[in-house]
Parts: sequence; C-alpha cells; structure tokens
Amino acid sequence: MAAETTKSNPIRFGILGCAEIARKVARAIGLAPNAVIVAVGSRSLDKARRFIADNGLDADAVRAFGSYEAVLEDPGVDAVYVPLPTSLHLRWAVAAAERGKHLLLEKPTALCAAELDRILSACRSHGVQFMDSTMWMHHPRTAKMRELLSDSARFGQLKTIHSCFSFSGNPAFLQNDIRVKPDLDALGALGDVGWYCIRSILWAADYELPTKAIALQGTVKNEAGVILSCGSSLLWEDGKVATFQCSFMADLMMELIVGGTHGSLRLSDFVIPFEEEKAPFTFGSGLFFNELVTGWQSLPSTHIVTASLPQEALMVQEFSRLAGSIRDSTGKPDDKWPTISKKTQLVLDAVKASIDQGYRPVDIVG
Repeated sequence: MAAETTKSNPIRFGILGCAEIARKVARAIGLAPNAVIVAVGSRSLDKARRFIADNGLDADAVRAFGSYEAVLEDPGVDAVYVPLPTSLHLRWAVAAAERGKHLLLEKPTALCAAELDRILSACRSHGVQFMDSTMWMHHPRTAKMRELLSDSARFGQLKTIHSCFSFSGNPAFLQNDIRVKPDLDALGALGDVGWYCIRSILWAADYELPTKAIALQGTVKNEAGVILSCGSSLLWEDGKVATFQCSFMADLMMELIVGGTHGSLRLSDFVIPFEEEKAPFTFGSGLFFNELVTGWQSLPSTHIVTASLPQEALMVQEFSRLAGSIRDSTGKPDDKWPTISKKTQLVLDAVKASIDQGYRPVDIVG
C-alpha cells in the first residue's frame, strides 16, 4: 500500500507507535480519499522503518522517527493516530493536542474519566478535533439501524439491550499481551472488548446515560489483578435495563440485541462485520407466536447494508473531514465525538468501581 500522492489537500497523519491495530488503521488512511500517512514514530527508528516497509508505505514519502516526540514536532503532520497502551494515552494525547495535532485515539481512551477530561480539555484549549477509534460507529449499517430504532410505530419505546463481545485468547495472549498487563492496559477485557459493549448500549439508548451500574458476580482476573472476563447490568430511572458480557476467555461473539415495546433488532457482528463489503442485521415488529405456539406467526426481516469503504476507512474519512474544516477555517471541532467518548468512559468507570466494591450498585453521574 503505497502512500497516496494524488489526493487533493489531504489531512496528513502521523502514527505514534507500531501496534498491531496500527496496521489496520494505516490501511484505512490509505483508502480514505482525504487522508495520507506522512510519518510513523516508534521508540526504535528501525521499528518505524520496518512498519513502513511491512505495510507497503512509500519510504520516500513517509518519514520514520525514533521517538513519538519527533512526530509531534513535525510541522508536516496535521493529525495523529495514537494506538499506544492506555497507560500512555494521557501523556501523548495531551502532548499532541498542545502541538495542535488533531487526535484519533485508540480505545479505551484513558484509564479513567478524570484522565480523559484532561485530554479533552487540552483538545478544546488548542482547537483540535478529538475522536476515539470505535470503528463500527461509522459503518452505514449503524445509521440504518438508528432509523429503525427511531421509528416509534415499528420499534416503540426502548426497554432492553444486551451486548456481548468475547474472544478466546490463547495462552501466549493471556500471558504476554499488553491488554493483560497492569502497567500497560490495567482495564483488561473491560477496557478492550467491554468498551464496545458499553458503546453499543449507549448508542441504542441514544446516548442517555444509565443511572446505575451493577457488575455481575463472577469476574475473572489474572494473577496481576487484570480483568479477563466480566459483565454488568445498567439501569435507567424509567425502567430501561441493559446487560453486557465481555471476555478474553470465550469463543468469538459480537452480539447486540435491542428490544422495544413494538420491535426488536439483532446482529451478531456489531464490532467487525462478517464481511468487509456488506453487513447484515435483523429487525422484527409485532412478532408473536402462532395459534398453537408451535412457531412464530412471522419472522424478523433481514437487512443487508453495503459499504463503499471499510468502516475504519469511513472513520478516517469523517475524522479527516472534520479536521480539514478546522484547518480551512470553515468549521470548528465537533463536540459530538468527545461527548460520546466521555459517556462511555463514565459507564466503564462505574462498572469497574462496582467490581472493586464487591458488586455493589454504583451511581453514574454525567
């Protein structure tokens, strides 16, 4: 994947760190029509050069740096993608904002909401766009599902949400991956896969914060105290209820079920579609049993939504559009994305607090 030279006035990206997820986002930047990679930084210059070579980037067009600081000091970089361990987000996200770089930040965004507040404050103070890299938010399927959930006649009032994201980490993962190391990603499975579950619940609830989190008993931690598997219920004052389960110890599942008074929505690949070019979901309205209760009167309808670009490229495209409008003085930072990130982090914090407090209810205060 050679760096693009024919894109018109693209946002110029620097990448801080050569994590595995950075390969996916590097590809996405190459596919996005309004973005280009111009710099890669690592703690090792050789590692940065290997990342450029291994990902098919043009070594003559993409600068390799042996430090993150060098990327931030590069005047040819407009924005940075930060896939570093969560423990490093506060330092480098704030540093990026202070140097006027728009910030695309991996999830979880921070170790706690207080840290995220400092990141968002730096972004606001320096007029840069913030967005976390929850990629499924940008798939056209997500917008189509929102249309159906907003249809009061077919869906009705939201009542229940269930989300599950798990994958089975092999012994090497469970021993060595940064996501199980307390000094790197102390939130473990809750921060990694649980972030997606919480975001999907908030999305389904149109970002209305629940009032309480009650972690489910049975949390599994490793010897270092990092969460490998956990779950929680979330409650709203009007009676809505959500549950989620996230784990590094169960087979790959990405389930989302949203139930209303008149309809229901289901999908089994909400984080990463089964296929890159198209994504399915089912929706039913007024479903019920047949007369003898031996089957259903009617079945949910299947909807398949195609995508012009992979969801991660659509994310980069939207982020770059916002950053470009700021650069060109035609727009200001969009507060939608930092607001959604903050709400996700608040719920995550409350679930962790409930676990730490012996599964007691914890109030969620926005």
